[in-house]
Amino acid sequence: MSERKVLTKYYPPDFDPSAIGRTPKHLRQKGPKVITVRLMAPFSMKCTNCGEYIYKGRKFNARKQNLEEKYLSIPIYRFFIRCTRCSGEITFRTDPKNMDYECEKGAKRNFEPWRDAKDEKYNETQEETLDRLEREENEEAEQLERDKMAELEEKMQDSKREMAIADALDEIRTRNARIQRNESKGEEVALDFVRLGTAGSGEEDEEAARKAFLTASGERVKRLVVEEEEEPLSAPQPEASKPASIAMPPPSTTSFARVKKPKKAGVTSLGIKKKPSLV
Repeated sequence: MSERKVLTKYYPPDFDPSAIGRTPKHLRQKGPKVITVRLMAPFSMKCTNCGEYIYKGRKFNARKQNLEEKYLSIPIYRFFIRCTRCSGEITFRTDPKNMDYECEKGAKRNFEPWRDAKDEKYNETQEETLDRLEREENEEAEQLERDKMAELEEKMQDSKREMAIADALDEIRTRNARIQRNESKGEEVALDFVRLGTAGSGEEDEEAARKAFLTASGERVKRLVVEEEEEPLSAPQPEASKPASIAMPPPSTTSFARVKKPKKAGVTSLGIKKKPSLV
């Protein structure tokens, strides 16, 4: 048990490390350095060996290899993973030119945008890229100028439209005021005619009435009060022809006038006095 925690070991004087057939792990590797990393699948792919689909974001324990080639001083890395079904080896590498990944062997990518024939910017050189960027900037500047001119023209159209609306409103107000003024004048004229007509008709009526109540000699006719004439007494009819008289009941002596009832004997009749209220 005491030897389990020994920090140093004994090497005899005749020890020869080259005689050992096993090579240390850090000295076995030949070529580029390979380390183990934890990553997720950067794109969806299909295994060419078993047809298994591996979705984007699937986690793997991959081996990372540093390659000697570079793109604009950006290092390129290669990753080795295993298929989840058949354990076949799948390799893919980084593609800094297109800011993406490139599948090398063991699987087929479901969609590779730089292989689209319609999109030419993935297969252009550095000079073509600079020309394209410069052309896009010029187009953006022209579009911005056109937008400014269109905005200015729209503002001018809006101002013209507002001026036309204001002129139309002024014209409508003027016409309404003129119509109202004419109507008020017409009402005043009509009222004048009515006043003159009523005044003239009253004088004419009085003159006609005065002439009507005058005689030929010029005397005024007085109103005669006609008294109602008494109806003549009819001749007495014979008793036989008279109908039998109906005996009428005597008039009732009842009256509907309100009669006050005598008050009932109160508490005072019993000799009890009521105390005066304190309030």
